[in-house]
Amino acid sequence: MGPEKPFPAQSHRAKPKPSKPCFKKRKRSRLPKQAEGKMAMAGSRGELVYKIYRALTYGLSPLLHLHLHWRKFRGLEHPLRWPERLGRPSLPRPPGLLLWFHAVSLGEGMAAIPVIKCCSQLRPDVNILMTTTTFSAFEVLKNRIPANVIYQFAPIDTPSAMDAFLGYWKPNGIVIMESELWPNLIVGASKCGIGLALLNARLSAKSFRNWSRPVLFPLISLLLSKFSLIVPLSSVQAIHFQLLQAPPFSINFSGDLKYAVDECEPLVKDVGRIEDLQKQLSQKRVWMAASIHRGEEEIMLGVHKGLTQTYPDLVTIIVPRHPQHGKEIAEELQKGGKTVALRSQHEKLIPGTSIYVVDTLGELRQLYKLSPIAVIGGSFFPGLAGHNISEAAAAGCAVLTGHHVGHFSHMVIEMQQLNPLSVMQVSGKLDLEKALGKLFSDAKILESRQKAAKEAFNALSSSVVTNAWNLLNFHFLRQLTKNWLVQVICFYDESPASIPNSNSQVTRGDIPGKFPLSGSSKFAPHKVHSFEFHNVTDITFGIICWRSHGMRWAD
Repeated sequence: MGPEKPFPAQSHRAKPKPSKPCFKKRKRSRLPKQAEGKMAMAGSRGELVYKIYRALTYGLSPLLHLHLHWRKFRGLEHPLRWPERLGRPSLPRPPGLLLWFHAVSLGEGMAAIPVIKCCSQLRPDVNILMTTTTFSAFEVLKNRIPANVIYQFAPIDTPSAMDAFLGYWKPNGIVIMESELWPNLIVGASKCGIGLALLNARLSAKSFRNWSRPVLFPLISLLLSKFSLIVPLSSVQAIHFQLLQAPPFSINFSGDLKYAVDECEPLVKDVGRIEDLQKQLSQKRVWMAASIHRGEEEIMLGVHKGLTQTYPDLVTIIVPRHPQHGKEIAEELQKGGKTVALRSQHEKLIPGTSIYVVDTLGELRQLYKLSPIAVIGGSFFPGLAGHNISEAAAAGCAVLTGHHVGHFSHMVIEMQQLNPLSVMQVSGKLDLEKALGKLFSDAKILESRQKAAKEAFNALSSSVVTNAWNLLNFHFLRQLTKNWLVQVICFYDESPASIPNSNSQVTRGDIPGKFPLSGSSKFAPHKVHSFEFHNVTDITFGIICWRSHGMRWAD
């Protein structure tokens, strides 16, 4: 090796400063703070609007109670169970987790039943409470829900009624169907730490406009912020909820639960009556006008009159939206000398009878199977919002409807995109009569439309209930179970002295409102007590290690 080279002479100049990074430190953006300030301001305004609403509903409570008595007098409330509408229970609350499903009326309740059945089968540890608002829904749903489901009437949204209801039932989670956004219910549940989910979520165009007004916008933003899961009917509905400041992470899609019509099996007594009517119609040309509103019967009867001149064996089945309307239609026809068969009176189709009026509830899905053609009402006049067309499609009917279909427009569009022949929209009497005449005169056209409707329904209905259940279980029920576990850990972590000694015996009453104990457990020092956490009602104490002996909670 050669001699080492001397180091270069040190310069007397100051050492160069280390080079600065190539990027400059930017000033912190004030946008997040401004956004946080706006959100806080919106939240405080929402709280203020809610306090005003709560004060108004508190002041109006006496009048609302009188209104309930008036409804009972008119037969619109249950004669014996109407106090449930004031939050007064008629059944005991079972121990353990309780999930509350709420639907306003029959259509929403029928959409909830498949999910309730799925929950009952897959999570037998969860108690289910179902409520509806209308007496007509109760009459139909009471025989269709699983036997283990508790059925009550929903309380009115006054502070006293809602607080009494929540205080008694103490639900761990609430699943609201469609658009029942009641402030006292939602805010009261949130303050109690109760999880909230909105299934088949929708807002009508009128409701969206009203909620978007400056006065109500802070309130709806506050209410939607309380939901951990929102499952809208369609992408358009999802946009509406986002515009009203629903948390984006809470919005998920499953499909419209009203496609799940095949999940509800008919009652045995209904099957016998339907088969009897089917025999009476076997040699007739049949079409059905379903869910018609006041005024639409004139269109349907006018079409019937025109078609009978060409098809004397024609039978028209008229199913009004409300049973009382059916009785009124039958009376008017009888005054005019027409022979009418009324379903509630079990009247037969005798010779000369060409109009069959259905003035009952809960049979529409089965009646569709008797007719090759279904005209869905509630869609022929401005201001109406249509009705569920999937029930007729599921039965294999050729489906016709008017143009005023409201929030069911997504269903019409979805089916028509899959097959343009699946749904026909008509404008009025002349258009409807022409369309029906064409279907009756050409069997191939009728068959092609029946097939198109059935295939479109099958494509849209597959996995709807499974998707809804998976969302509910993943985003909602699993969190409820975790919350119960956390409550137990916190209870002992905050109060180590409360851990029982080796001779004590712990029962349900020792931890009120904290933990659903099943049976009791004895504890021994230096011993780990292990229990599985597959469901909540079977939990006794989980995996416990004594802190007093230097041990910790096991995972």
